[in-house]
Amino acid sequence: MQEYKGMFIIRPDQTEDQIKAIIEDVKKGFTEHNGEITSVDEWGMRQLAYEIDDLKKGYYVLFIANADSEAIEEFNRIANIHEDIMRHIIVRN
Repeated sequence: MQEYKGMFIIRPDQTEDQIKAIIEDVKKGFTEHNGEITSVDEWGMRQLAYEIDDLKKGYYVLFIANADSEAIEEFNRIANIHEDIMRHIIVRN
């Protein structure tokens, strides 16, 4: 397993409970595919560098994970399917 850093941005119109549910979905995707998230840092609502779908803000979440390629593929799948995740990225640390 490799160590990865990832980030995703959640749409600003989500409630606190919805944000927690999205973060749990991402964690669940890693644990179900032989990975683990070792650290989650919620940066909160921040100004975007540029507008995305006419939105100027987003809820940023940074995480560190130990995972293999299967868990990374699952994260990308979840992030692409979830309509509330505006952008995502994951890189090997």
